[in-house]
Amino acid sequence: MKRLSLFLAALLVSGCSAGVTASAPRDPDAITIGFSAEPANFDFTRTDGTAIPQALLYNVYEGLVKLDENGQVKPLLAESWTVSPDRLSYEFSLRPNVVFSNGSPFTSDTVKFSIDRVKTAWGISQKSKMDVVSRVEPLTPTKVRVVLSRSSNNWLFDMTTRVGAMFSPDGVADLPNDPIGTGPYDVASRNRGASITLKANSRYWGPKPAFETVYLRYFKDSTALNNALLSNGIDVVSAVAAPDSMPQFENDTRFNVTQGITNGEVVLSFNGRKAPLNDVRVRRALTQGIDRRVLLDTAWAGRGELIGSMVPRTDPWYTDLTGVNAYNPENAKKLLADAGQQNLNLRLRIPNLPYAVTSAQVVKSELNKIGVGVSIEPLDFPAVWLKSVFTEHDFDMSIVQHVEPRDITTFGNTKYYWGYDSPKVRQLLADADRGSPEQQVSGMREVAATLADDAAACWLFLFPNLIAAKKKVAGLPLNQISEAFDLTLLRRAGG
Repeated sequence: MKRLSLFLAALLVSGCSAGVTASAPRDPDAITIGFSAEPANFDFTRTDGTAIPQALLYNVYEGLVKLDENGQVKPLLAESWTVSPDRLSYEFSLRPNVVFSNGSPFTSDTVKFSIDRVKTAWGISQKSKMDVVSRVEPLTPTKVRVVLSRSSNNWLFDMTTRVGAMFSPDGVADLPNDPIGTGPYDVASRNRGASITLKANSRYWGPKPAFETVYLRYFKDSTALNNALLSNGIDVVSAVAAPDSMPQFENDTRFNVTQGITNGEVVLSFNGRKAPLNDVRVRRALTQGIDRRVLLDTAWAGRGELIGSMVPRTDPWYTDLTGVNAYNPENAKKLLADAGQQNLNLRLRIPNLPYAVTSAQVVKSELNKIGVGVSIEPLDFPAVWLKSVFTEHDFDMSIVQHVEPRDITTFGNTKYYWGYDSPKVRQLLADADRGSPEQQVSGMREVAATLADDAAACWLFLFPNLIAAKKKVAGLPLNQISEAFDLTLLRRAGG
């Protein structure tokens, strides 16, 4: 789903009730970070959503490469790599003497096992990113060749996501409960519904992390999360979930506040598998009936950016498409009349997340003005929403934040939950992936423009990266454009 991975996103479940906080550990080698999206388990190979890679990717699990906050692919377990002139063969030089947290060695055989396993054992939508791999050839313990069946602009970038994570062959027996990686941290314990404790991995190949212990605490609502920082229960709010509360942190000298960008598109999705949402006139009408500037100002205190398609401005093919199917309620009414849908009523099934709940109220109000009835049905997230909406496609509309990098490609998957089916878009995506880098950019721009014109979804806004932290914490990323909350970046202020 990307990413929603979908969704990502991000996922929200917790057991901390509003206003109840516990003091953060006073250990100077510990840091406590508050989140609003608790992993359902630790297995991101078979569980969609982004809460698991947010906690584990780059921290517990590592790949050959990683994504920095500027969207650049950087070395990780691979020190370097070369690409053949025909762009079919990638040869990686691996870091020597790397071991997993259970002591097993990381070698070229591990790379083959991990990449092959995506095709054979993974159960999430992102596994298709490895379909382009023809074979993996261990050359020496520290050299490995990956051969593609066709040239692909996306493959190396995709290796920065969870599908590129490396697994030990003897460390996959209990992935939901016992993750074993090469990263700087190991999962020490879990208090389901409340927290996860990470401890520094004594076998880690790289620099020792700044904090020996990291407590990841999960909160059911934004008030509880904010109160935890204000009352010294945590050290960092990973993403402020109530933007109208930002001034209380900005005006408090104890905290540093940053606002950057994410690649988290908050999307009003349409179920294109069913009438009348398979009618482009209806989708355009619904899109034109919503004043997205009003929605952003009302639902998210004006923080964030308006976008017109599934492309954040950190992607190389970004163009401003906010003028396509722009707010035009009178034309929206005409489109509905032309489609014979003057008395349309739709179910808006949403995750019970703050941004979705507040956005849904605005969507309902706006669509009521053009004669569309909307019934809002909040669903527990992740379990119920993933099952009912994402998997079973039992919805008319939904709202969720998609946080997986470059997830515009999901519109080429007819099995994806929004049921969009465009042979033109599928061909454009395929050509863009196979073509030169320049052809990729032009092709992806055409994909984005086609999606906008088709009103394949209604892109409400791009989620901001709002972080509030105690001044003792440094290294927090301005932009959040990968699936991971990268703990390796953190350090003590002045350190």
